[in-house]
Amino acid sequence: MTTATPPPVAPTGDHHSLAIVLFAVVVLVTLGVTLWVGRRGNAAEDFYAGGRDFTPLQNGFALSGDYLSAASFLGVAGLIALYGYDGVLYSIGFLVAWLVVLMLVAELVRNAGRYTLADVLALRLRRRRVRAAAGGASVVVTLLYLVAQMVGAGSLVALLLGTNSPHARTWTIIAVGALMVVYVTIGGMRATTWIQIIKAVLLTAGSVLLTVLLVVRFHGDLGELMRQAAQHSGAGHRYLEPGLKYGASFTSRLDFFSLGLALVLGTAGLPHILSRFYTVPTARAARRSTMWAIGLVGGFYLMAIALGLGATALVGSAEVRHANSAGNTAVPLLALVLGGGNGSTGGVVLFALISAIAFATILAVVAGLTLASSAAFAHDIWAGAWRNRPRRERARSLRDRLRRRSAEALPAARSADEPGPGAAEQQEVVVARIAAGGIGAAAIVISLYAQQLNVAFLVGLAFAVAASSNLPVLLYTLFWSRFTARGAVWSVYGGLVPAMVLVFFSPVVSGSKAALFPGVDFHWFPLENPGIISIPLGFLAGWIGTVTSPEPADADRFAELEVRALTGAGAA
Repeated sequence: MTTATPPPVAPTGDHHSLAIVLFAVVVLVTLGVTLWVGRRGNAAEDFYAGGRDFTPLQNGFALSGDYLSAASFLGVAGLIALYGYDGVLYSIGFLVAWLVVLMLVAELVRNAGRYTLADVLALRLRRRRVRAAAGGASVVVTLLYLVAQMVGAGSLVALLLGTNSPHARTWTIIAVGALMVVYVTIGGMRATTWIQIIKAVLLTAGSVLLTVLLVVRFHGDLGELMRQAAQHSGAGHRYLEPGLKYGASFTSRLDFFSLGLALVLGTAGLPHILSRFYTVPTARAARRSTMWAIGLVGGFYLMAIALGLGATALVGSAEVRHANSAGNTAVPLLALVLGGGNGSTGGVVLFALISAIAFATILAVVAGLTLASSAAFAHDIWAGAWRNRPRRERARSLRDRLRRRSAEALPAARSADEPGPGAAEQQEVVVARIAAGGIGAAAIVISLYAQQLNVAFLVGLAFAVAASSNLPVLLYTLFWSRFTARGAVWSVYGGLVPAMVLVFFSPVVSGSKAALFPGVDFHWFPLENPGIISIPLGFLAGWIGTVTSPEPADADRFAELEVRALTGAGAA
């Protein structure tokens, strides 16, 4: 019978230098890719969509790289290590969400938009306020997601340095924020995509290596792995049964249902995932890249379950919690044990390698998120909703006249709310680069207050906001012929505002030891995830806004959207 290794601690002494060198290699390689790729073009299409010349396989790896964030590699495995069966449910929600993306949005979004979610809406609902609402919601979602990644980076480097010092976490968060601004401002989407591909390959290879070592350690007996995990979990057989985290009360079970709803529906509303469909040349390529992503993501989450169980069996839940109260360092600690334990060369090398891969994961995802949020600000809010208002209004009137005169020109025509070519687009890219700096600064500040929260949990909040604000307006726009501009604005704000308000007055912000402000208590909403309330409210607000709109829906514009979305005629 396999026995558990004594609880490990992070590497100490001279071994720090090896791990730090590997971290430095990751940073230098990604910076080198950024500098090399960043010279290839500064046009808006290069910055936002990487030139649209990536293959389905490349984009599939990039999609999985964008999706398999610190929440997946660190947070999900940590939750499984601490809560067993209930932690596994996270991975199920993340994976099932891709079926929604594949069936409902991948091809249609690729055909109907240019760079962002708001482009899809603007093709049919040509109003500045629609662009502003969609762009603002995208910035909020990506900012929440960014916080999760940077918290994961702080936990990882603190473990690497063998300290729980808040100063180490603080400087790590600042450094990651600075790096992500550099990646985006210099390299744009093309560099970000290649970094995602490299990261996805490294993450998959590292997960396979750990899983193989774990299976060999238990001689292929997965039953013994589960028995050892239950034995060293501190909860006995309850570790392998539902309810360890979410079964204590009706409120906790309701919270889990809310979380599952957010995870399944949120992916289709994530701005950095939707923007990936514009990096391939056709809708067929977008569909194929999604299928590649499903295979890669599914394989990874199967390995994440094994790694979470292995961390409990060989490290112990108590030691995982001691290293990081949210469990974010379970996988690096498992790598230390599988390599030979603390003090051994193999243990330290494997620990440092896996930590470097996790750090590469974080750097790649924060780059993608920063690019998506800066694009939403520059392309949707600045260029689409604020700049040159009188010119765009005249262009809209001219386009309405042209639509009636020439049906052939409709599919290929540019949305009136989209900025013109040439110098205007160059200005837009400059604004996007500036916005990346501001968004990075905001993410750093928020992350400093959220260091004790589990990264998978933080990502769950981002999914809830995306499912509440972005998904309803996207589905209504694509499939409901009566949908109006008022319905779009109400749908976005009707989901976004309740989600943010409920989070602010939840135990996430106050009233618990792990809250953002543990010393005060002003929460009145009992659930940690608002999805069960805010997602229906987003759909309801869109319906109410539409049926009460004084202006009827434009049937010609919906027909134009249908033709482009289903056939790709006139798609960028």
